[in-house]
Amino acid sequence: MKILIIWRLLTVGGVNAGWRNRAIYFKKRGITTEFLYCKDLGGMHMMQDVATVYLTQDTEEINQIILKNHYDAIVVVDTSKAYSWLEKVQYDGPILVEARTPEITKLSRNLNGVEKISPSLFIVPTSYQKRVLSILIDQHAPIKVINNCLNTSFFRPLDQGEIQLNHDPILPKNKKVVAYIGRLDVRKNWRLLLRIAKSIRMERNDIEFWVIGGARSVERDLFEQEWKSQGLTEVVKWFPVVPYQQMPHLYAKIRKSGGCTISTTKSESFGNTFIESMACGVPVVAPDISSVPEIVKHGETGFLYKEEHVKGAAECIYRLIDRPHRYDEISKTARNRVEEYFSLPVCSEQYIQLLSQIVKRGNSN
Repeated sequence: MKILIIWRLLTVGGVNAGWRNRAIYFKKRGITTEFLYCKDLGGMHMMQDVATVYLTQDTEEINQIILKNHYDAIVVVDTSKAYSWLEKVQYDGPILVEARTPEITKLSRNLNGVEKISPSLFIVPTSYQKRVLSILIDQHAPIKVINNCLNTSFFRPLDQGEIQLNHDPILPKNKKVVAYIGRLDVRKNWRLLLRIAKSIRMERNDIEFWVIGGARSVERDLFEQEWKSQGLTEVVKWFPVVPYQQMPHLYAKIRKSGGCTISTTKSESFGNTFIESMACGVPVVAPDISSVPEIVKHGETGFLYKEEHVKGAAECIYRLIDRPHRYDEISKTARNRVEEYFSLPVCSEQYIQLLSQIVKRGNSN
C-alpha cells in the first residue's frame, strides 16, 4: 500500500511527530507513506529521514504528485486547499480527513469545501475532538477515534549513564525543573506560564522553569519582550531549538531533577508532549480542559488544575516535587499508561486495519 499525507505546515509539533512515528511503523508493515506540505516551519529535520517529503505550493506540481504516484489512499490533515486539488485531478481513491484543530472556528475553515471530495472517513485523536467535529459535519458522517501514537522504545526513561548531561539544557544544581514544551502562541498560552513562574518565584527558590521551543512561533518576539521586562530570565530559561532526537534526554533531565512538565494550553485535540513526557516517566501538570483528562489522569500520571488558575497550577507542581516517594509511583504509572494506550503498535495497528478495510472496499466498488 502507498499513501499520501497532505498537511499545509511542516512543524515540529504533535501532528507531525505522530505521523513520523506512524510512517516508521507502517514501513515495517509494507506501507509506504509520503508527505506533502505547503510550508516548512522547522520540521523538515524530523521527517526527511523517514519518508519522501514534498514541499510545494505550486498547484501544477501538486497535481502531478497526486496523479503520477498512484496512491492507494490519501489522508488530508486540516488543509482545506487539498479538497480543490483532489477534485481537480479527479482522484478516485479513498480519502480520509483528519480533523486536528481544537478551535471550532479554525476547524470550520479547515473543513470548508470538504463536500467536494466525499471523504470515506473522518479521523480524530480523542473523544473530545469527536464531539467538536460532530458540531460541524453531517451527523451521519463516520468518525473514528484513533489516539496519537508514540515510539516507546525512543521515548523512555533513560538510565543515568545514557543521559547527555553536557548538552543544553544543563541541569541546575539543587533545583527541580518544570518544563513548558511547545509553541509560543495564544492557544498554548505562554502568558499564563509567566504568571505561574512569577508567583512561584515569590514563594520559593528551588524551581527552575524551562521553555522548550518557539524559535519560529508567531509570538516569539512578544514572549521574549515579556520574559525580559518581567525580570524572569533567572527563573525561566528559554531554549528556542531542541532537536527532536534530543527530546528523550531533555525529559530524562527533568525526571532526574524530580521535576515535571507543565501545560498552560487553552484547548487541545490531543497533546503529544503529554504522552512524550509520561513515556519518559515525567509527570504532567496541565489544565483540566478539552481532551487533557483523556490523556493525563489526575493523581495517577500527573495533576490537573482549574483553567487559568495560577495558584492551582503552583499547588499541583508542589504536590509532585515535594513528595519523592509519590513521585516515583506516578512516574511508573505514567509510563505504563502510555504503553497500554498510546504506544506505536497499539495505535498504528488500529490505523492500518482501518486503511486496509477502506482500500479493500474502494477496490471492490
